[in-house]
Amino acid sequence: MVEDWQLPPQSLGRIPKVIPGSSGGKVIEGDFPLDQVVIDKLPADTVVRSCNRYGASEWTVIAKIETKLANDKQKFYFLKCAEYDQGRAMLEGEFHSMNELYKAAPNLVPKPHAWGQLTISNPNTYYFLCDFLEITGRNPDPVQLCAKLVALHKSSTSPTNMFGFHINPLRGNLPLQTTWNSSWSDFFIQLFRGTLSLDQKINGTWKNLGQLVEQAITHIVPQVIGPLEADGRSRHKLTKDSDLWDGNIGTDPKTGDIYIFDASSYYAHNEMDIAIWRSLPNSVVGSGVYVKTYIAQMGISKPAEQFEDRHMLYSAFTALHAAACHNRSSAREECYEKLKYLINKYAPFLELTSAYDAPKVLES
Repeated sequence: MVEDWQLPPQSLGRIPKVIPGSSGGKVIEGDFPLDQVVIDKLPADTVVRSCNRYGASEWTVIAKIETKLANDKQKFYFLKCAEYDQGRAMLEGEFHSMNELYKAAPNLVPKPHAWGQLTISNPNTYYFLCDFLEITGRNPDPVQLCAKLVALHKSSTSPTNMFGFHINPLRGNLPLQTTWNSSWSDFFIQLFRGTLSLDQKINGTWKNLGQLVEQAITHIVPQVIGPLEADGRSRHKLTKDSDLWDGNIGTDPKTGDIYIFDASSYYAHNEMDIAIWRSLPNSVVGSGVYVKTYIAQMGISKPAEQFEDRHMLYSAFTALHAAACHNRSSAREECYEKLKYLINKYAPFLELTSAYDAPKVLES
């Protein structure tokens, strides 16, 4: 799927034109027609009162479903819809990612309920259904956030004892190459190459970034990631794919509980999850306190003295994926500079040319 990926057409927030369903023998109120296939996925004895548009992105449209339970208590659900095969991949991946996270850490994510296809074929449209949480965008408490993340990382275990996931989840609008692999070094390489290939296919080449990535794979990965697996060590922990940026973290204003969402999960080295927390301008989680708090609770993988360089390499991949998703030159520049630094440190026999700073081997 990754090799053949095409960008999803922009939905522009279109509400699916489905035949409205009914619940409890009554018409459902609201401005977002609710398909009967979604209603039927709700728990038994649930009566839907209303369904209203709640927001949209370039590729999805969102609704808030109000229901009444058998005990007359009110409960809300979150519905996300997306079109075409890309929408199917996006929402199927989100459901399985959230479901895996919920099984491992039910206090960390809203409960997922279902995904599937709506009864509309022009275009084919898909849905993802989970609990609705009232959350605010206030700065997440670093101690609580890191405690929940550490609990996830310490308790989760890969079902195959390998790195990867059973499907290719999407991060943003692009899939991740998550085919199972027994080696963390090899898995990271397939992630990096998969994202580079998508970036070049969709956005074109940028300077000699592709050559720099290949040099990093050849010379840096064995020295920086390889030692993690020395002496039989392995670290296939469930991660949220290093996409723990400010917008994917929320706080319940009543309870103060922190939740994460919009997941694209796979089993990886746990430090990948905090790669996006390196210092970033205008980023709360990039302030430095979150990385320090996580390390204080989780500890650092051996060899500990290489943590900063591993973190930089992981964050270079994160930056490249952001560049691929959004055609963002600043993110490519960030990836580029981090790889140049690591190559200068670990591969001193290479030099950088003046034209595009592509590495070449020095003659002896």
